[in-house]
Amino acid sequence: MTTDLPARMLRLLSLLQTRREWSGTELAARLDVTGRTIRRDIDRLRDLGYPVEGTTGHAGGYRLASGTAMPPLILDDGEAIATAVALSTAAGHLTGMEETSLRALAKLEQILPARLRTQVAAVQQTTATIGWETCGPRADPELLGSLATACRDHESVTFDYTTRHGTRRVDPHHLVASGGLWYLLAHDTGKDDWRIFRLDRITDPAPTRHHFAPRPVPGDDPAAYVADKIATAPARYRAIATVHASADTVRRRTWALATRVRPRDETTCTVDCSSNHLPGIAQTLAALDADYTLDADPEVTAYLHQAAARMQHSVTS
Repeated sequence: MTTDLPARMLRLLSLLQTRREWSGTELAARLDVTGRTIRRDIDRLRDLGYPVEGTTGHAGGYRLASGTAMPPLILDDGEAIATAVALSTAAGHLTGMEETSLRALAKLEQILPARLRTQVAAVQQTTATIGWETCGPRADPELLGSLATACRDHESVTFDYTTRHGTRRVDPHHLVASGGLWYLLAHDTGKDDWRIFRLDRITDPAPTRHHFAPRPVPGDDPAAYVADKIATAPARYRAIATVHASADTVRRRTWALATRVRPRDETTCTVDCSSNHLPGIAQTLAALDADYTLDADPEVTAYLHQAAARMQHSVTS
């Protein structure tokens, strides 16, 4: 039973922030108290200015509504790391929000526990970005934090990789965000060569407590190295666009494909949009925002025609 009132109030507030609605019975079970205690605690939250609404229906319930002011948030470890990384990224890439992002980041870092502050700092120190995409790169925050710490501390790690059998042992050097994904640039001890690994394919990472001497990355630019590897990787579907816009203009619009843009003259360039995913090719072509001619596999052109037909149907229906 949660008998400490401040701790119970914080726990109750945290629960209300994780779901749209809770029944009184569920809250009482989670906190191991009676329904009467829950009702009293809800009244206490309301007295403190939290807009907790009662809901109708079988047994009734509670939900935290939007109010006139931003209430304090309670974040778990993974949420805190993700928020700090997002604020740090926004401070460097969102025009007009640099100062407000840094102020929010400073407030968050001031109250982070030491163990989380260390992980956030590691992510910031070991991360490179290939351009910027509004959707943001995807990664499990705890995995991101642990690999960033290993990169910073030069500690070898082992993990399973979904596209390969067996456990990999690597010396991690840098984390790179590109095309909505996170990549780990590491020296594979088994292959004795540089490799890049997608974080969404890494499972069961574990530190080894073995520290290594960092190696110089080929070209001394982690982001450029990863971008080149991504650009030259074999793709299932071929699609080459000749675009009526300068190479510099297209690079600004398609940061993740910067290395695949080749100028032809001052007003024309070619863009290699090849990919393993047809929707990704369509999104890249849409981002060009310019007239183009396309040399592509039949599967690509068929998919684009189907997508255009669906859009036309949705507009006219």
